[in-house]
Amino acid sequence: MSGISVIIPTYQHGKTIAACLESLFAQTRPPEEILVVDDGGTDDTRARLAPYLDRIQYVFQENRGAPAARMAGFSRSTGDLILFCDADVVAAPTLLEDLERALALHPEASYAYASFSLGRRRFRSHTFDARALRSNNFIHTTSLIRRAHFPGFDLSLKRFQDWDLWLTMLEQGRTGVFVDAFLFTVTHARGRRGISQWLPEIAYRIPWKRLGWTPRRVQRYQEARRIIERKHSL
Repeated sequence: MSGISVIIPTYQHGKTIAACLESLFAQTRPPEEILVVDDGGTDDTRARLAPYLDRIQYVFQENRGAPAARMAGFSRSTGDLILFCDADVVAAPTLLEDLERALALHPEASYAYASFSLGRRRFRSHTFDARALRSNNFIHTTSLIRRAHFPGFDLSLKRFQDWDLWLTMLEQGRTGVFVDAFLFTVTHARGRRGISQWLPEIAYRIPWKRLGWTPRRVQRYQEARRIIERKHSL
């Protein structure tokens, strides 16, 4: 099938999944299919999805992590364009229309991406720059990808799966096109395990070693970054 497949990995996102789906149903360019992959959640996600089961594909699997959930959805999808949408994302009405138009206007691009908000904080991206991408990630997972150019997520990674994806595609000669607009908001529900976790950037720049103690979350960030740097020879 040609068209757009939206894949939503979810784990304990009962509080946010309905808003995510409603924003997708309200798109000016509706997707051909929406697949929700529940990664072994134990909250009320299944009950919250009950009103939508005639409009989505619902898959439940044992807990294997976000990359595995995304790939499970991808294996069942049929669209020639793929959007991996986190379950705490609320999309602007023109998200799919704007990203699809960008790919139509730029056949050389393998994916289209945009700026987004995390709660009230805005994260502005910028025009694709290979050198900048090798330094830091500036592209959110919620981007529209050509199926034929998608290499898959690395299931061994616990963090930076999106950065790893864009770097892998870059090494294959694939690039992206930037849509200069804020096209979705990550609602970032707190107090639960999830895909979208964030600390202020300054937290990762503090010379913690000199202070004799490093927060566990910063340690995990540093360890994960080193894995990506080794894998891609950054």
